[in-house]
Amino acid sequence: MHILMIEDNESVCEMIEMFFLKEEWQATFVHNGQEGLDLYQKDPEQFDLVVLDIMLPGLDGITICKEIRKGSESVPIIMLTAKDTESDEVIGLEVGADDYVTKPFSPLTLIARIKSLIRRVKIKQEGSDTADYEIETEHLKMDRNTREVILYDKELKNLTPKEFDLLYTLSNSPRRVFSREQLLQLVWDYEYFGDERTVDAHIKKLRQKLSENGPQVIQTVWGVGYKFDDTGSID
Repeated sequence: MHILMIEDNESVCEMIEMFFLKEEWQATFVHNGQEGLDLYQKDPEQFDLVVLDIMLPGLDGITICKEIRKGSESVPIIMLTAKDTESDEVIGLEVGADDYVTKPFSPLTLIARIKSLIRRVKIKQEGSDTADYEIETEHLKMDRNTREVILYDKELKNLTPKEFDLLYTLSNSPRRVFSREQLLQLVWDYEYFGDERTVDAHIKKLRQKLSENGPQVIQTVWGVGYKFDDTGSID
């Protein structure tokens, strides 16, 4: 796996590099935002994952994330945010990041997040040419192996890995209400320690994309959480 890490703190990069080497991961470290984006756009296919700081010289992480997402909805992105800038975390998720890690952080925490994200975005090749769908509801079809999503007879191609996993989890149990805490555990595969803004930010972005195909299928159950229901139009 080849990771692009755009982080201006060289000491942090040196420390993280040692942990990446233990995992036998290749990594490229860039300390300037514009230079990092230029490197990515020069050959996007060489990178399997991007770790991106928000505060960077040259170009900020939010802008970089937006630019990356213009060319790819699938490359996993983990953002590094300062502990006292909660709005940055939500904004980062809204512009397309799949996950975030709050500074200061343990290298082992970052490694765990990367493994969790990669495990969920890896596409299985066997059986990808079959017409069978793992999920088939009234208006939705999903295949986790091919990452194919058909909603209202139209294909959705622009879901990020986390958006796909979130929709898959909800639609796999139609009309079941999931609390935000349950979704954090099921979709993110680890504890977020009550940080429910992560779920809300992803739901907001996912709804925007789903609404392009037809009536909304993700419903808010006030005071509880969210559920999937495509049996009729939902406001």
